[in-house]
Amino acid sequence: MTKILIIAEHLNGKLNSSTARCVTCAREIKPDAIDVLVLSDAPDAVAAEAAKINGVSKVLTVTNAANSHALAAVYAPQIAAVARNGYTHVLAPSTTFGKDVAPCVAALLGVAQVSDIMKASDAHTFQRPIYAGNAIVTVQAPADQVLVGTVRTASYPAAGNGTNAAPIEVTNVGVELPTHTRFVELAQAKSDRPDLQSARRVVSGGRGVGSKENFAIIFQLADKLGAAVGASRAAVDAGYVPSDLQVGQTGKIIAPELYMAIGISGAIQHLTGIKDAGTIVAINKDGEAPIFEIADIGLVGDLFKLIPELEQAL
Repeated sequence: MTKILIIAEHLNGKLNSSTARCVTCAREIKPDAIDVLVLSDAPDAVAAEAAKINGVSKVLTVTNAANSHALAAVYAPQIAAVARNGYTHVLAPSTTFGKDVAPCVAALLGVAQVSDIMKASDAHTFQRPIYAGNAIVTVQAPADQVLVGTVRTASYPAAGNGTNAAPIEVTNVGVELPTHTRFVELAQAKSDRPDLQSARRVVSGGRGVGSKENFAIIFQLADKLGAAVGASRAAVDAGYVPSDLQVGQTGKIIAPELYMAIGISGAIQHLTGIKDAGTIVAINKDGEAPIFEIADIGLVGDLFKLIPELEQAL
């Protein structure tokens, strides 16, 4: 019997869409059950959201004041304890949250982790990218061990919701929690724009934008489109925008319906982060820029002339 446990990612009482993407991955495995585990000091609202995701069999909640912030050292012993109750798989999104928690869970269970799952061939055979996405490797995990894996969320659409009504079950986990790790502060950027990792449209700027002041043109276009704002590593390193906007191998890996790369040459590390986007539009004055090799629509020209024209048309 194949039973999958998905660790819910949430913040400020709201479920992250990465959880629904994990459900899509889990359904590809064709398990007997897909359960979602919500760890929080007040899990009811998050659990109610998770219960609506199509494909979810049951939602488990663990209420503890220590779970008020997502600390891997605190979450992991509780997840491992629940996983030992007959689960064959434990999945988490390959986000900052999942990359922090999953290795701790794998260590406590004494198993190796499968990272960045982008396709499931069967319950223990998966495909994942290597060499910055230039190659895809097939890995096989032991069938006699619990499988702990992170799901490459850009490779899976979010499972639908609204028609499902999974039962919610309170779970008591009697494990001793570590005290060597404590929450100090969460430094988080605040914006009225859509979240970069879940936005349907993203407008990104690169070194070609020229300066921090010039980046205003990217923000203006994004506002016209109702889009999130991203940036290449070159733009971040140059100080044009903060690092939380970086898209690429060492930034955020995203898969919006529309991705606009403006003044971005297209280094392989950047392309790795956007290759699953629906439609890629590139604007660059260099007609030989690598970004045009993967762009669905390419426009060669001066971005400071072309973007105002686009804004006027919008």
